[in-house]
Amino acid sequence: MWRHIASNALTLGMVLLFLAGGLLLFAQGQYAGQGPLTQAICLQVDRGSNFSRVSRDLEREGAISSGFLFRVGADYADKTDQLKAGSYLLEPGASMETIVDQVTRGGASTCGTEVVYRIGVTRATVQVRELDPATSRFVEKASFNPAEDALPEAYAQVKERPDTRYRVALAEGVTSWQVVEELQSLDILDGSVAEVPAEGSLAPDSYEVRPGDTRQSIIDRMTRAQERILADAWENRASDLPLESPEEALILASIIEKETGVAEERRQVSSVFINRLNRGMRLQTDPTVIYGITRGQGTLGRGLRRSELDRETPWNTYRIDGLPPTPIANPGRASIEAALDPDTTPYIFFVADGTGGHAFAETLAEHNANVARWRAIEAERANN
Repeated sequence: MWRHIASNALTLGMVLLFLAGGLLLFAQGQYAGQGPLTQAICLQVDRGSNFSRVSRDLEREGAISSGFLFRVGADYADKTDQLKAGSYLLEPGASMETIVDQVTRGGASTCGTEVVYRIGVTRATVQVRELDPATSRFVEKASFNPAEDALPEAYAQVKERPDTRYRVALAEGVTSWQVVEELQSLDILDGSVAEVPAEGSLAPDSYEVRPGDTRQSIIDRMTRAQERILADAWENRASDLPLESPEEALILASIIEKETGVAEERRQVSSVFINRLNRGMRLQTDPTVIYGITRGQGTLGRGLRRSELDRETPWNTYRIDGLPPTPIANPGRASIEAALDPDTTPYIFFVADGTGGHAFAETLAEHNANVARWRAIEAERANN
């Protein structure tokens, strides 16, 4: 009899062991397998939260099939104490394992609200925007000029949220003085800038910043980025250019930046200036004259006068030979690369064509005809 009981017990134990193994495999499949989420969502994890609260939020959103398995999986992976506050974009079908990894890895928030401080050539704006998880596109919540407008309530609200991200977006063609002035006005930054950086030394780009970052540290990041871009472009430059140093390339790139309204024309515009330098012709470009007047401190806001075109300054390329002594703005990567790898063209003239781009010419007669067409367009616009 005892042998029969022992045999039954052994059989029962094997069945229970088999069931336990199957249950474990099922749980592992549920934890690591595709989740039930059908549309992307933004998961908000507040400071001081815990996995119990997060699992309830996920169950309510239909992102996980079991809060219990979610918590057990996090505990088994020894990540229960690694929860990080932030806003996380959860993709459709995200597994519980993936979600646990996202909310414990931390780093920059992948969704939610961000504030973008845009430093433009003519004005600065602050944009408050929020990511729509369904489309992965940002929706604007507020936009204002900090120098002219009252701070909107939306801006004050997002600044109170610990997961709000901040960016400083620097447009191509801004001057170093403009960058410093705008950074000084940003209320999330600390410290001051020791001195206005050399013109052209800052890389136009979008920089993620954090409240409490120093203004000088951001300037340093922009400077290092521009140094890398210029070094790479100089390393890959075309042969036989009339440019003796990376610094001269940066000067030319800044002129190209200010002269080009259509991105696709950068290398053509560059070819005109390269052809002129090769022929010993003066560059004769208005933006350099304007820089000689403003020294990069703001915009001129009007057309150039004949007296200003005739006035001698170190930057007036109607009066000086070759390149001016410094850049006239901070050029972007595309203009730097255009300066060092121009198109091969016969052009030595260009003028606006009324579309935002330019009409290029090889001879003075062709150029004069293009100028006449542009003057007619100006006159027609003035009469309308």
